[in-house]
Amino acid sequence: MKLILLLSVVTLVQCALPRCEPGNYFQGWCKVFKEPKPKCTDIVLGYCDDMSYSETFFPNILEQKTRDEAELSTEYLLLSVIHSLLNGECSPDIRMLGCSVLAPRCDNGKIIKPCRSTCESVQRSCANAFERIDMAWPYFLDCDRFFVSEEEGCFDPLEGLRESQEMIMASVSPEEPSTVIKFTHHSNTQMFDILKETAARCPNISRTYSIGRSFEGKDLLVIEFSSSVGEHELLKPEVRFVGNMHGNEVMGRELLIYLAQYLCSEYLLGNSRIQTLVNTTRIHIFPSMNPDGYDMASADMQSGSDNDYDEVAQPRVNSIGRANAQGIDLNRNFPDLTSIVYNRRRYKRYRSDHVPIPTTYWFGKVAPETYAVMKWMRSIPFVLSANLHGGDLVVSYPYDRSKHPLETNMFSPTPDEQVFTKLARTYAEAHATMSDSDMSRCGGVFAGKGGIVNGAKWYSIAGGMTDFSYLHTNCFEITVELGCDKFPAEEDLYTGWQENKEALLSFLEAVHQGIKGIVKGEDGNGIKGATVSVKGIRHDIKTAEDGDYWRLLNPGIYIVTASAPGYAKAMKRVHLPAHMQEAGRVDFVLKKDELEPEIDTSVDAYGRFDPFNQFAHYNIRGVVRREEEIQEKPWWWSYFTRSTFQAPSWLLRNH
Repeated sequence: MKLILLLSVVTLVQCALPRCEPGNYFQGWCKVFKEPKPKCTDIVLGYCDDMSYSETFFPNILEQKTRDEAELSTEYLLLSVIHSLLNGECSPDIRMLGCSVLAPRCDNGKIIKPCRSTCESVQRSCANAFERIDMAWPYFLDCDRFFVSEEEGCFDPLEGLRESQEMIMASVSPEEPSTVIKFTHHSNTQMFDILKETAARCPNISRTYSIGRSFEGKDLLVIEFSSSVGEHELLKPEVRFVGNMHGNEVMGRELLIYLAQYLCSEYLLGNSRIQTLVNTTRIHIFPSMNPDGYDMASADMQSGSDNDYDEVAQPRVNSIGRANAQGIDLNRNFPDLTSIVYNRRRYKRYRSDHVPIPTTYWFGKVAPETYAVMKWMRSIPFVLSANLHGGDLVVSYPYDRSKHPLETNMFSPTPDEQVFTKLARTYAEAHATMSDSDMSRCGGVFAGKGGIVNGAKWYSIAGGMTDFSYLHTNCFEITVELGCDKFPAEEDLYTGWQENKEALLSFLEAVHQGIKGIVKGEDGNGIKGATVSVKGIRHDIKTAEDGDYWRLLNPGIYIVTASAPGYAKAMKRVHLPAHMQEAGRVDFVLKKDELEPEIDTSVDAYGRFDPFNQFAHYNIRGVVRREEEIQEKPWWWSYFTRSTFQAPSWLLRNH
């Protein structure tokens, strides 16, 4: 009995003894615990479950001790988003290469490291993809540091991948490759990310640039497509699309985001139509002129407010977000040059082109978004433009301002009425339903007119962007109303794309009509600012920096004149046959005129923009930042800073 009691006490004492620490190994002071021997364990990381092996080992090659530690790491987060960041390029190779480090192969309780040769092969193939998005090669994919040679015993992380891909391809019937677009609404941040990702995916034909900032400091971001990206190319016409001028009219915004992705993807897939379009045209896509208004409209929609639905009239007619953050309607904020032209139309030599901005305009309230767009219009020799709106289904064209101040629905044509009606029909007839004769549909009131209308005949407005574009620059602009629902439900976006895709492409192609050419002096140098006139049409255009010009015209016979101060005029008779596939080439060589040239004072007036420098602060809004924010982070940085993960400075190329 005493022996049994003694054994029980010893057992209790031993159970109560603490774990031994260094120096405390004297008998009876502590208990020596044996660490469990590490062993192979199942791979339970979701993004690594397609590896060619089923067991891994912790601590892994990065010394992450447990599966949870690996799963919560920034390295694993990168693997989960790398497909999106690289737009599917190098996928799944990069992810599987990373998995071979985070969840290495385990055989008989030992780690088998991945092969260096595989790592080097992937790095050679994918380094450029990382460079295009301004991302450094991930440190944990360092081929010398974490991978070993075949002689040291390694495994191929991509083992079986190519064989399985070949089996899949063999089982699929051959089809034409296609573009995949996610038809969803995009926040401003998502829009910026997608535009920058798209430009990074197609760096040889695309770039993004900002034309300014909104009142609340958001970028007014444009994406450009051209084989001469970033610069004007001689005789290559410039076209622009502008969306979301009214923040609550969002179909145009989404269509332009989809169009940017479509142009990039189809160009890479070898679509000959898209490649020809991009190679012969410089395309500027501006999805959101009013990002502040969009935020207000989107927040109102998400709040579940039901005051934006009228069963008798049209869905979602609420005006929240229509104006910018200052409460300014941007499509009423441009200089009213149309009234100036009307007031002067009885003059013998009145101008209906390159009308200067009156000084009085600058004494009013000019929105930063309007200011930025006007500077943009003046800096690039745009030929054609479409401004995408919502609220009806029709294409309207200038003038938008009635020629009689007391008439709100009065037909008010420009000197280029025939050209504008053809441009409007180009869009309407390529649209799935816009030119239908069904009067019961959205836009049915215009069914008998083929889905087009003169803007002032519809309803008169002053200060619109379309009239300003025509009267202040060379650019012919139309307004496209995309549907009665200004903020359509997400499930309607795909239908909207299907209805408008062909119309958008056809309109871009419409810039290649009429005539184009170069106005030169006898020395062979192009003449900037020369005037190209067409007899019978009281609207001239001006040559660009290197003397090139574009004049939209319908088929027919024209007398075209080129002139410039200090030079004698030159005149040519031009025949444009029907069904021309591209603009006719008409060059002029002007001879020096010995007579004293006339002084064109309007040119000096035209050159004055913001003459009192009242709005120069719009150019620097948001430039002054905290010192640590001066260096802008790449667009993908937000993927990591939004989470609780530690921001991976090791992915910054200049770190």
